[in-house]
Amino acid sequence: MTFNSDIHHRRSIRLKDYDYSRAGAYFVTICAFQRECLFGEIIEGKMHLNTLGLKVVECWQRLADHFPHLTLDESVIMPNHFHGIVHIGDTPDFGSPQADSGEAGESLASPLHLPLLQGTVAGSLGAIVQNFKSVSTRKINVLRQNRGCPLWQRNYYERVIRNETELARAREYIANNPMKWELDKENPANVLKAE
Repeated sequence: MTFNSDIHHRRSIRLKDYDYSRAGAYFVTICAFQRECLFGEIIEGKMHLNTLGLKVVECWQRLADHFPHLTLDESVIMPNHFHGIVHIGDTPDFGSPQADSGEAGESLASPLHLPLLQGTVAGSLGAIVQNFKSVSTRKINVLRQNRGCPLWQRNYYERVIRNETELARAREYIANNPMKWELDKENPANVLKAE
């Protein structure tokens, strides 16, 4: 298929002029390809990981081996998506992006939708997510004996965490996510109800 800018154009809604490789804390959400429930199931408000879910957790926990400037915070794997908090740099920098870009940002409930780009900056949030998605996809495709099959959606969501209050809120959201699965917009049962 040849490139058609009308069809293939994807604009970034990244915070304008924000450096995603700078020290700071970031809340990341990554959805499974076609939001398929691949990683386990929620039973009585608790996530029960299957083999694929355990492999995703293993890949996430090994990210710091590849990115020494990275510290992992809270995370949760859900049946068809993943939430995690990462800290880039030695200490979280809760400097406000508003000072850089003049934008107020989004609420935690609606994180920014960002495309993965070719040529991401080494050590940036994009490079970290790209590595995680690539490694976990390869390892899970070995388990599924299905080489080349996509595991994750092309895009991911992120939220710059600006202060301790937002960090606490993101941690709480992650901790409570399995208990709220029945209300989650990523729950396939809710998609069917909406149609």
